[in-house]
Amino acid sequence: MENRVLPNFDLQFDEQPDWRRLEVGETDLSAEARVPLRSLRPIPEAARTSFAPSVTRLPGLRAGENDLTRIAPGRPQAEGVKLLVSGSITDENGRPLRGVLLEVWNANKWGRYTHKDDPAVQQLDPNFLGYGRVLTDDDGRYSFATIRPGSYLVRPEIDRWRPSHIHLSVRGGSSRLMTQMYFPNDPLLDIDPGFQLFGAAGARQIGAESVSRTEGIDTDIRFDIVIGGRNPTIFED
Repeated sequence: MENRVLPNFDLQFDEQPDWRRLEVGETDLSAEARVPLRSLRPIPEAARTSFAPSVTRLPGLRAGENDLTRIAPGRPQAEGVKLLVSGSITDENGRPLRGVLLEVWNANKWGRYTHKDDPAVQQLDPNFLGYGRVLTDDDGRYSFATIRPGSYLVRPEIDRWRPSHIHLSVRGGSSRLMTQMYFPNDPLLDIDPGFQLFGAAGARQIGAESVSRTEGIDTDIRFDIVIGGRNPTIFED
């Protein structure tokens, strides 16, 4: 993808009454600095085209990077429910985006990340690193194996827990979009401020579960990612 200079857009929102507003869900205002105070508006199409994820220089991925259940090929599997998460990454018109670098990370079965700054007291799993990468194929498809993450306590003073979730980073030539995939029927979704901010769009952030027929996998998860359009996957700043 060649470098492009974006036009100088004059984003006078009040002069664009025909733009669709995205309603902001309820929140307990525990993160006031990050919570939008007004309804959100979509980025204009002309500005959004530069954010289409495509990797012009493909990274050299090592074998097994899309298998988070092991530290390396041939090593013991981590504890917990083994998941195979798969789906497609497309643009708003359903066209597959090939060669997209997808980075994924999640907590272990006890709800702890393998990170030195994680303040959690839950135990670590010596066989779980919790980070991996995969490239989409020519049809925009991807798949990776991981362990179903546990929920974890984030606000002990008010007994606030985060629901189980997997972080996904969609990396393009000069952009990086990040989102989270949640799990169906998780009671913590109803009290999670981050999830509640999605409003009606929250349903698109939940993976579809099914019993797996793949050897060594317990559950299949389908999670498609849509870049742009009227019903895109919700991304974080």
